[in-house]
Amino acid sequence: MPGRGKSSTTEVTEQNRDNGGHGSALYKTNPCPPFVSVSSVVAFLIVAAGAWTQSAAAQTPGEWPQFRGNPRLTGVTTNAAPAALTLRWTYEAGEAIESSPAIVGGIVYVGSASGDLLAIDLESGKLRWKYATGGSIGESSPAVGQGAVFVGDLAGVVHAVRTRDGVRLWTFKTGSEVRSSPVLAGDLVLVGSYDTHLYALEAATGKLRWKLQTDGPLHGTPAVQNGVAYIGGCDENFRAVRVTDGKVLFQIPAGAYTGASPAVDGDRAYFGTFNYEVLAVDLRTHKIVWHYSDPDRQFPYYSSAALATVNGGRVIVGGRDKVVHAIDASSGKQVWQFTTKARVDSSPAVAGGRVYVGSSDGKLYVLDAATGQKQAEFDAGAALTASPAIASGRVVIGSQDGRLYCFG
Repeated sequence: MPGRGKSSTTEVTEQNRDNGGHGSALYKTNPCPPFVSVSSVVAFLIVAAGAWTQSAAAQTPGEWPQFRGNPRLTGVTTNAAPAALTLRWTYEAGEAIESSPAIVGGIVYVGSASGDLLAIDLESGKLRWKYATGGSIGESSPAVGQGAVFVGDLAGVVHAVRTRDGVRLWTFKTGSEVRSSPVLAGDLVLVGSYDTHLYALEAATGKLRWKLQTDGPLHGTPAVQNGVAYIGGCDENFRAVRVTDGKVLFQIPAGAYTGASPAVDGDRAYFGTFNYEVLAVDLRTHKIVWHYSDPDRQFPYYSSAALATVNGGRVIVGGRDKVVHAIDASSGKQVWQFTTKARVDSSPAVAGGRVYVGSSDGKLYVLDAATGQKQAEFDAGAALTASPAIASGRVVIGSQDGRLYCFG
C-alpha cells in the first residue's frame, strides 16, 4: 500500500510541527511547570545506564516487547532491520499515535489518542482486535509478557489485556494520568503516574505490591537492571529503587527536570534534561561523571537515549534543537550531529549499525550510527513524536495524524 506522503496530505504549519504536532500543548512545551496539582503538571522520568557491553537486552530475537525494546531501555536490538524504508502497510487509527509500538509473536500492539489499544498483524497490517480503555492513551507504550499486554491511559488507569483476544484481565486506578510506559520486572509491572507515585503491581492480578511517593509527577518509564529500577522526574532527583519492596537504594540530585526515559547497561546511566544537558551517572559511586551540552544551541532534551555499541559506545539522543546528537559514552564529547527541520522528541532505535528516528518535521530518518550520515528518509507528512519499534525485519512507527506505518 503506498504511503500518503507530504504531497497528498494537508500541510501543517511549521509552528505546529515544531511543537510536536500539539500546537501549544503545555506538557510538550514544559513537562514540569510549577507544581499546582498533579493533573496540571507534567513530569518525565529518565534513567539510562551503561558500562558499555554488547548485550543489548533481555529480548527475544525477532521481538520488541516494550518501550525502548527491553527493560534497560537501551533502544538497541540485534534484530535485523531494513536499510531502505520500503512501506509495507499503513493502518488508520483515527487519532494521534504518541504511544510507541511493541511487537511480539508477529503482532504489533500500540495505543492511540482515541483510547484504543490495537493489536495488528505485523505481516498484513490487518486488525486482530481492539480494546477500548475508555480514556485516551498518550505516550504510554504497551509492554507485552505473561500472556498479557499492559498500558496506561490519561484517565490514570493501568490496563492488563489478554494478548490472545483483547479481553480485559484487570485494571488499576492511579490518582492521575499515566503517560509512563509499563515495564515487566519478574512477576511485577512497574509504572509511574502523575500522582507522584511509582507503582509495583502484580502482573497476574493487578494487586498493589508497593508504591513509592516522589516529590513530583512521574511521566517517563523506569529502567530495570539486576532487580533495581532507575527513575528520575520533576523533583530533579535520580533514584535507584529495589524492585522487590520499593526501597530507595540511593538518590542523587540531577539538577534539572528530566524529559526522557532511561537506557541502563552496567554501571552508568545516560539521560537528557530540561537544563539543556545530557548526563552520565556512575551507578556505583552515585556521581555524575560528565555533562554534555551544545555550546551553540541551548534546548531541552525530551527524547530518550539509545546506546549504540559502535566505536566503543555512543549515546544517541534527539533534541528540541532539531538535532540528533551522538556522544562518546566514555568522555561525553560530541561525535556527530544530524540536523532535521523540527524538534526531535522521538527516541532513536538502533539496529544493524543504523539509527532510526522520527522528527516533528514529519520524517522518519535512517542514519549511519558511526558517522551520522543519512541513509534513507520517509516523509509521513505529520509529526513523528512516537519512537520506532524494530522486529522481524520490520520498522513500525505511529504519527500524529493517526497513521501507523510499517517498513521492511
